[in-house]
Amino acid sequence: MTVYLQLILFSSFVGLVWLIKASPVVRYYLKFSAYYGIVMVGSLFLIPVFIFHPFSVHNFVIGSHCFRWITHLIGVKWIIQNPEYLESDEPCIIVSNHQSSLDVLGLFQIWPKMGKCTVIARNAVFWVWPMGFAAWLAGLIFIPRAKSKADRAKTIINDVADQLALTQTKLWVFPEGTRKDTGIIYEFKNGAFHAAILAQLPIQPVIFTRYYFIDSVNKRFDPGVVIIHALKPISTIGLTVDEDLVATRALVHTEMNRAFKDINFDLLKNSNYTHDR
Repeated sequence: MTVYLQLILFSSFVGLVWLIKASPVVRYYLKFSAYYGIVMVGSLFLIPVFIFHPFSVHNFVIGSHCFRWITHLIGVKWIIQNPEYLESDEPCIIVSNHQSSLDVLGLFQIWPKMGKCTVIARNAVFWVWPMGFAAWLAGLIFIPRAKSKADRAKTIINDVADQLALTQTKLWVFPEGTRKDTGIIYEFKNGAFHAAILAQLPIQPVIFTRYYFIDSVNKRFDPGVVIIHALKPISTIGLTVDEDLVATRALVHTEMNRAFKDINFDLLKNSNYTHDR
């Protein structure tokens, strides 16, 4: 009986390996399933750890060390450019484009460099248990997404920004509001820039290059490279919300969009990737 069981398990393993290599669709779903599954199961084990130090952003660094290895499992390589901007102990508001749930895996790569940093996320993330509960214990900031509650969201961000200087903490915001992987950085919402100017904190732009090796339409998830590029921080000292909010938001968007296009062009030019998205 044991021999037959071993034979069945071995055959299943061989068959699975063959499917992964032979079928891009199977590989696509298995990689995402592995990513989500490991984070969910790992969150269960991290919850008891986080409970001893609830709402401490150091918990994010602990979680990052637990999950960052997933990138090797699913074949994604991360290159961090200008890490010195992220390693600075100066509190700031980091703004980044948002394309995929894999952005979180990118955060896991750089959290140990950033140190004390928390993230703004919509309320719905909290209900993705057990991950949402673990993230809450780690100090993630949840805000309502509904337009009717926009003032409430702005108040939360402003209150958090006021505390950043006192706690020497960074705040990561995705100012597009919703993740979009279309090769464009969409218009930014005001929240992050309003908070940065009010608190007189520097704005640290960061871009993630496109996930050119993932095709959600044709279900392809090949090995690939993502560059996380930190731009030069932008000071808000002396700026006011009434006079400088719109111009500051536009400046950051322009700088990020230019870098996004240039770095994506260089990345694809220097790679052998020919898959047409």
